Amino acid sequence: MPLNFKTDNNDRSSNNNNDDDQQQPSENLKRKCVDYHNPALIDLSNRLYFKACRTSHVRDQFYTQPHSSYIRLMNLPISSVSDPIPSTTYLTYMAHVTRAKNSYPVMALSWTPGGRRLLTGNQEGEFTLWDGVNFSFELIMSAHDTSFRCMCWSHNQNYLLTSDAAGNIKYWSPSIAPVQSLDSHNGQPIHALSFSPGDAKFVSCGDDATVRVWDWAGRREERVLEGHGWDVKTVAWHPRSSVICSGSKDNLVKLWDPRTGSTLSTLYGHKNTVTKVAWNDNGNWLLTGSRDQLIKVYDIRAMRELCSLKGHHKEITSLAWHPLHESVFASGGMDGTLIYWNIGPKGSEEPAARVPFAHDMAIWSMQWHPAGHLLATGSNDRQTKFWARNRVGSAEGLVAGDGGGDEDDEDAAEILNDEIELGNHVGIVIGKRGATIIAMQRSTGTKMHVDQARRVLLIEGTAKQIDVVKKRVGALLDRVSSDFASGDGGNVFSSTSNTGSNSVRGSSSDGAYYGPASY
Repeated sequence: MPLNFKTDNNDRSSNNNNDDDQQQPSENLKRKCVDYHNPALIDLSNRLYFKACRTSHVRDQFYTQPHSSYIRLMNLPISSVSDPIPSTTYLTYMAHVTRAKNSYPVMALSWTPGGRRLLTGNQEGEFTLWDGVNFSFELIMSAHDTSFRCMCWSHNQNYLLTSDAAGNIKYWSPSIAPVQSLDSHNGQPIHALSFSPGDAKFVSCGDDATVRVWDWAGRREERVLEGHGWDVKTVAWHPRSSVICSGSKDNLVKLWDPRTGSTLSTLYGHKNTVTKVAWNDNGNWLLTGSRDQLIKVYDIRAMRELCSLKGHHKEITSLAWHPLHESVFASGGMDGTLIYWNIGPKGSEEPAARVPFAHDMAIWSMQWHPAGHLLATGSNDRQTKFWARNRVGSAEGLVAGDGGGDEDDEDAAEILNDEIELGNHVGIVIGKRGATIIAMQRSTGTKMHVDQARRVLLIEGTAKQIDVVKKRVGALLDRVSSDFASGDGGNVFSSTSNTGSNSVRGSSSDGAYYGPASY
């Protein structure tokens, strides 16, 4: 016998309200994510139908078209390892920005084994763990008493090494549990760590002008390599051989034999502090970056310079080779610029892709995801950013000749310099602790600096960006001047004599507080 159920409108509406209340939390939990599992499955399935020969694989593979419907057909970068494709190799799309609640400058970062999480170290010596797919916050813990300087995983991915600004080296297990602590380099900052190919040894460098070789199992210092005349800023062990490369504040790049402690060779290519060195995985190319704004590539087999790359307007602060394409690498500068390069027979000495204002300040550390589809960067602006491949058909960040743009676009993207006279309104443009000028930089994508001696605002950006900045600064100064002239802004600012420094204090009509003219 069938049962008849009757529901009045009130019950129905109450049920709908309950459903809405249950759905609301789930909607709030929706986050951006970069899921590489589907591209991995596509790549694995394609391998079953393509020949083992690499040339046949490239000839027969399916190429995506510049349309959004082809996003679901994108493969991993490994599917095009024989020839880098600009749209999938150069990661110019900012997928996500992470910033901890009580944030500090990010000094070092590293992907965990397998690339499921990103580990960052900040200026307060704290570890922060982020999810590598949906970029959510997972963990924060204290690791060092002073600022992080470096972190490095062993090749077998069983241990992690970290160093700080007080000459302390710590061993960590994959679960981020402390194992051992060592003090070295006379309490000076340790800027870099690197493992030997077999993980039996590792090397460190610091501001005491030495490079030290350590026994991993014995946790003891084996040898001190002396030869640099100033602070040693970077060091890297050769991925195949018993060769160590170091770069110093004395402008020199040295190659060492760790078994005897002798110097094998010295490279004199740079004219300022060598900030970063990095070996290519093929073991033949050595990458060096310096404060002279140059990146040099050396062929160690012939001990000669292959090329000198010019693209940064400030010093080089970070370098990272692509994990799959041996001719591709990324570089970060003191001004927050992120540049991708492609060298070798099919490459060029010009930047392959550029992100002019990737960060507001220096990019201290960067590392590619093991699959090559993500790049993580940590900066002095307290942010960690994840860079991903462009959407299919997009040419964002790619320079003309490598995937997009005509001559007009190239002219429109040309970086120009200009300035605006501020007079006695220097502090108002700067804002409290630089808040106004930093907010304007982020919103317009320009680089700005106040020359307080000349009382001018220096602007670096495209012509369109400079016009936007001029309009905003002009509107701000006009508003302050009109308020002051009408008598409502009598307490907006008060300046000292023209010969002294400008001290701008008080509150404007919108209630904002403007602090001293310095930041």
